[in-house]
Amino acid sequence: MGWIGPKGEDIPPHPRQEPRFEGDLTADHIRFIFRDCADFGEREVLIGGDPEKRTTVFFINGQVRNERMNDYILRPLATSQLLREATPEAAFRMMTEGIVYTQLVQVCTTLDQAVFALINGSVVFDFPGKGKMVSYFAATEEKRSVSAPDNEPSLKGAKDSFVESLRTNTSLVRRRLRAPELKIAEIFAGRQSVTPVDILYLEGTTNPELVEETKRRIAGIDTDDLLQTASLEELIVDEVDTAFPMIAYTERPDRFCAGLVEGRVGVIVDGIPLGYLLPGTVGQFFKTGQDRSQNWVAASFLSILRYLCMLGSLFLPAFYVASVNFHPEMIPARLAWSISEAKTDVPFSTVFEVLIMLLAFEAVQEVGLRLPGPIGQTASILGGLVVGSAAVEASIVSPVVLIVVAIAGIAGYTVPSQEFSAALRIWRFGLAIAASIGGLFAVTALAAVLVYRLAQLESFGVPYLTPFAASGSEREKGHGVIRWPTHRVKFRESALKTRNQRRQG
Repeated sequence: MGWIGPKGEDIPPHPRQEPRFEGDLTADHIRFIFRDCADFGEREVLIGGDPEKRTTVFFINGQVRNERMNDYILRPLATSQLLREATPEAAFRMMTEGIVYTQLVQVCTTLDQAVFALINGSVVFDFPGKGKMVSYFAATEEKRSVSAPDNEPSLKGAKDSFVESLRTNTSLVRRRLRAPELKIAEIFAGRQSVTPVDILYLEGTTNPELVEETKRRIAGIDTDDLLQTASLEELIVDEVDTAFPMIAYTERPDRFCAGLVEGRVGVIVDGIPLGYLLPGTVGQFFKTGQDRSQNWVAASFLSILRYLCMLGSLFLPAFYVASVNFHPEMIPARLAWSISEAKTDVPFSTVFEVLIMLLAFEAVQEVGLRLPGPIGQTASILGGLVVGSAAVEASIVSPVVLIVVAIAGIAGYTVPSQEFSAALRIWRFGLAIAASIGGLFAVTALAAVLVYRLAQLESFGVPYLTPFAASGSEREKGHGVIRWPTHRVKFRESALKTRNQRRQG
């Protein structure tokens, strides 16, 4: 797109897909492309007020900011005495060299360049007979303001979060990582959406092969739109036939920057208020933004608690079904007597009780997520209380099953990543069914299949079970379950193959 640099040199644009429009760069072709568009506008302008120097300016209402267009572009062009006295050729040159109060000037030589300049918020001036057009960037900056994160609350840290504006998000990162080694490459994806996707990394730290592989996969996206998160996630990951997330994401810039410093590659998509961190590993999904903000002893305790709750959420319903149906000798006598007495009036099998309550728990959770905030909270609370108590009173399920399912459900919420928690809930159903078929033997066999499946997965060439798949050496300290003191964590994760392994002296 030929941006004009500070010394007048031609700066090549960010790479785009193949040209969309063919034909000569004329005003009639632009009018034809934007026919039947109610927001497309044009008007004639006299350069320097000279009737002999007429030009047509094109713009899209809503994409440009009226004050910028009127005060910083049209006013100087219409009132400049230098432009009035200059020849048409000199006036054209002056318009690209600073006579207008805008920092981004673009000389369009193809129809494709002019059309996308208009879409991106520029005003384009036509000069008949020259085969060139001049565009000035005057896009509106209307956007949602930066606010506190909703899904990742910060108790002891920054209170800002990503928004839908790409440049606002990159500026939030720049404010934290001021090193010039922070590089931002931009690729356009989506045939119809033409969505800018920025790839962020620290030069000299991040593995160059990881950066190039990320660029290759994003540039290879062949789809009409890139408007939803799944459009990006499912098109660049190594494996899609799994419920477990392969890419970590965050809405907190501080956590995003911490991932870049670790040696990961960050991806920010215009219109999506999230930052992606590649590669995604199990260790990432159990970390929170608070781990580095509080005492390492408390953070380690909470980290261990999250892993224990994950195991409890995954295996507790299956363990209950297996114990009642196949291994009653594992249950203490008094507890076994209570369970047996509670099940006296229940006409259904244990596995049916567990599955129906797990499904009811998922339904109540879905209601809470889909309805508006106050209504969703009320519906989920009332639904849980009413459904649970009514099911016990009607002898559809026993009280013990209700307690087991409630504990498993609550324990699952301790996993920071809701996508990872959703995958665990799916496997929880499978383990409960396996327990009803073969007891603890079947549960152990299916758990082995789960571990085997996770061990097969890779994310951008890094084992998914990292840091558990690592050597466990002293260099890996600080990347596992325990959060060691900061002064002891001197190296980055070896699995990331960073160019600079040492992170502090």
